[in-house]
Amino acid sequence: MSESLLTAVTVVLYESQDPINIGAVVRAMKNMGVWDLRLIRPCAYDPNRLEQIAHDTRDVVARIQHFDTIDDALADCVRVIAFTGRRRASRWARHTPRTAAVDILEYAPTGRVAIMFGREDHGLPNDALDRAHAVATIPTTEHFSLNIAQACLVALYELHLLAGDNTRRIAGPKHAAGTPSMQEYEQTFSDAQAALEAIAYFKTRNPELVMRSLRSMIFRAAPDARELLLLRTASIEVLRTIERESRLAVRIALENAKADDSNAERNAQGSAR
Repeated sequence: MSESLLTAVTVVLYESQDPINIGAVVRAMKNMGVWDLRLIRPCAYDPNRLEQIAHDTRDVVARIQHFDTIDDALADCVRVIAFTGRRRASRWARHTPRTAAVDILEYAPTGRVAIMFGREDHGLPNDALDRAHAVATIPTTEHFSLNIAQACLVALYELHLLAGDNTRRIAGPKHAAGTPSMQEYEQTFSDAQAALEAIAYFKTRNPELVMRSLRSMIFRAAPDARELLLLRTASIEVLRTIERESRLAVRIALENAKADDSNAERNAQGSAR
């Protein structure tokens, strides 16, 4: 397998319900020069059956990885585009398959990039879409229901065209600081939520909506690893400051209580005399 921009591309299928669709996706991947397939809680399937559906794809089938969670499947990815037919209220960056290919291949030299597809019946749930830096929708008529393999083929076709010569060498990293992985993003969001909880920010606000907006904002900003770490350390410092101030308040309260006890004891001794 020659090294190319497409070597960095991963296809992620969320809770696939039909082995035939998995096999059809494998065929599309082999057609378009993409080799890495990750399945999140898929239906049961026989690898030999996949090869019957998609002939001469043993190399792709042998590389399939299984994951129990979305975060585990995306942990090493620096860019994730989710394909969905749903409109969302959040201001997510939105793509067509063509502009999604531009986005994905811009990040391919810096690390692993992923395109993600949902279940055959309901697509991707909100918690999966929350992990995407942007979403892509395939333009159709009002009859917008596409088979998973069809949607995947459209996305991979645009990537294949844009990559051009699939044997060209991968360039060096775009940013000196590197592009953050999804694991680094999730750590940042977790610490930010903990900091907001510590200052009672969610007292009159919906935590899920606030965090979704925060995710959207940070993904659109596309920070490098150093910039994202700055955001995370700021949240951590909020928690540390609250902890220090809490310890100080407890110490002061104990000292005041001790002083009050001493004063009360002296007053009692004076009264006894």
